[in-house]
Amino acid sequence: MARVISVESERFPIAGTFTISRGSKTEAEVVTVTIGEDGQRGRGECVPYKRYGETIEGVRDAIEAMREQIQDGISRAALLDAMPAGAARNAVDCALWDLEAKIAGKPVASSICAAPPRALETAYTLSLGEPEAMAAQARANALRPLLKVKIGGDNDMARIRAVSEAAPASRIILDANEGWSDDNIVANLTFAAEHDIALIEQPLPAGRDGILRNIAHPVPICADESLHEAKDLASLVGLYDAVNIKLDKSGGLTAALVLRDRARELGFGVMVGCMVGTSLAMAPAVLLAQDADFVDLDGPLLLARDRAPGLVYQGSLVSPPDPTLWG
Repeated sequence: MARVISVESERFPIAGTFTISRGSKTEAEVVTVTIGEDGQRGRGECVPYKRYGETIEGVRDAIEAMREQIQDGISRAALLDAMPAGAARNAVDCALWDLEAKIAGKPVASSICAAPPRALETAYTLSLGEPEAMAAQARANALRPLLKVKIGGDNDMARIRAVSEAAPASRIILDANEGWSDDNIVANLTFAAEHDIALIEQPLPAGRDGILRNIAHPVPICADESLHEAKDLASLVGLYDAVNIKLDKSGGLTAALVLRDRARELGFGVMVGCMVGTSLAMAPAVLLAQDADFVDLDGPLLLARDRAPGLVYQGSLVSPPDPTLWG
């Protein structure tokens, strides 16, 4: 029986406004792929990322261009050559993983996890704002063990101080989203170290981060926008201490597994992160993140409405997906 594929655009409201150094948004815009075969169906979700020139329409067009090959039974391995890394391939790849698991009656976790999957401690993200507003966010979430703080402006030292004082028991990741410069990075790193920051994500713009090779790293520095696929890793050695793997950047779980293993071989720490999406987008990433050093899979916690059924969150603990959701 030939496969059947459907592609759908969906919107999920964010609880409030989500702001990073590049702008704000009030809803998560996602593309969902469903592939059916032999009475079963698999689903995958992606979040097009404007930073890389992706749009809802462009992602849908890229998937539609693959319709015939998908219906003819293209494999996940062949998909790596047929589509470039990015959101479109992620949705198709994850749908194929889900479909294969349901046809075989064998969960994805049994194929990719060394041990039965467990609940993971995820970071919770605080949106960029003025120091007082960010301190209020931090106080409201001070019982969470790990906070991810969006920064990337002219007043970041005040933001770091405000959040650290408001949530003194929390470990803190700073995410600058390429918002620092050669002129302020050394001072900002030093200040972050003085406030016991655990990790700093992508402080400088991708492609303009060469200074990282020649300055001290008093806090470990993690590549995000500078990393997409495993082939990018060699150029990051000596610049970064860790890498943030996102399925929408790598182009799916298949490529992300290769990326994770190669990153470990090269000595990088591993974070598994996400875009602001629903539980369907987080589900495969929870399995990928089982041995990660940092987990940032809080997308559904930032939404006013998630899919049902969704992942189960208890505080900052996210449980592995139930097969009714994915995998």
